[in-house]
Amino acid sequence: MDTESFAVGGNRDSVRDIKPHSPVAALRRDRYTDLDSSYSIDAVAKAVGMSPTFVRKVVGRHPHVSSDGVLALLDQDAFHETFVPRSRVIEFLEARRARDTSANLIPNPADHELRLGHVLDLARTVPEGSVNCVVTSTPYWGMRIYEDSHTAIWADGETCAYGHEQTPEGFVRHTVEVLDALSHLLTDDGSIWWNVMDSFNTRTQVRRSAVEALRAMQGKDDRRWSEHAVRRYSAGHSYLKDGEQCLIPAMIAERASRIGLYVKTVVTWAKISTLPEPQESRVSRNLEYILHLTKRRTPKFSRRAYHESDPEFGGRNDELESRKLSDVWVLNTSTGREGHGAQFPTALPGRCIGLTTEPGDLVLDPFVGSGNSGLAALYHGCTFLGWDVSQTYISIAKERLGSVSPRLPFV
Repeated sequence: MDTESFAVGGNRDSVRDIKPHSPVAALRRDRYTDLDSSYSIDAVAKAVGMSPTFVRKVVGRHPHVSSDGVLALLDQDAFHETFVPRSRVIEFLEARRARDTSANLIPNPADHELRLGHVLDLARTVPEGSVNCVVTSTPYWGMRIYEDSHTAIWADGETCAYGHEQTPEGFVRHTVEVLDALSHLLTDDGSIWWNVMDSFNTRTQVRRSAVEALRAMQGKDDRRWSEHAVRRYSAGHSYLKDGEQCLIPAMIAERASRIGLYVKTVVTWAKISTLPEPQESRVSRNLEYILHLTKRRTPKFSRRAYHESDPEFGGRNDELESRKLSDVWVLNTSTGREGHGAQFPTALPGRCIGLTTEPGDLVLDPFVGSGNSGLAALYHGCTFLGWDVSQTYISIAKERLGSVSPRLPFV
């Protein structure tokens, strides 16, 4: 099988191998044309934050780097960007100015509602300033292929399904583009809770189900890497080495701040039970992160739900958590029995919703999966809006949410 054109569900070319080759892109700086200087590769590499190998990739295999070579390095898309590389900023702004800003706004639900579609498209259908809380767990970079993956065209020029970018930076850019779109929907005192896990820059299969992932971690998959249908490579990045942690949550938090959001807290979710992760050169992972992002310094926030809610819906874990609400949350992982395999437990969105909403507030999950966030929203007396690109997950969530009724919180 040709792995370059393999796709799930028969949609060829929509899913490809991940080969993390950082782009080589340059922007001319004519004022330095006559500067005749050169610098050691090591000095340049430290100044621009790139590995000597990548420096040589851009300027050639020479013992020194000319001033023109340094300008070429400075123009690479690897600096303090948000969701648009520096080389595409003007193009992006021109496209946004020319775009038709009209959209058909859909009234927000009185109880709960699920909508099929991509987050960037559906965000234009929601009235600005009408969502009190966004809570979600997104696809993670380069780990899974979902059956109903949706290929999107992003502001940075990449065309791919979310989570299937060629580099971690691409995933970060797309995440921040989504955060920017959602921030316009948020009330001034609202909150965004963003659950994200880090990845390692390792050569690995890109798995198609939780069962496949579990079998691999348990050592029950004896196929060689080259025999898998879709694979992730590790060579070719501008600075990440093979086996190195990518630090994706930190990059998302920094860039979220750069687009104007407040990074209120980076919460550590200490998971009680996790999948086995055989490895010999580092410790095993037992945590994920939840970024608490807001539009202003003092959002709506109350600890009451932490002390009074059912632990299943975000209340304190009496055995493992103190009465003081800290930035380390000890919560069970999800069973995955609802057909998703990667959803977060109801307690996690339940806690986020309970801390930052009041009954009647609107909660949005733009990657709703099997609907755990919706169950948590209804428990806390909120209305709920869930989106997903997968009709399969929309159907699962619809069935689960249809079996419960809104209720007053803590009863």
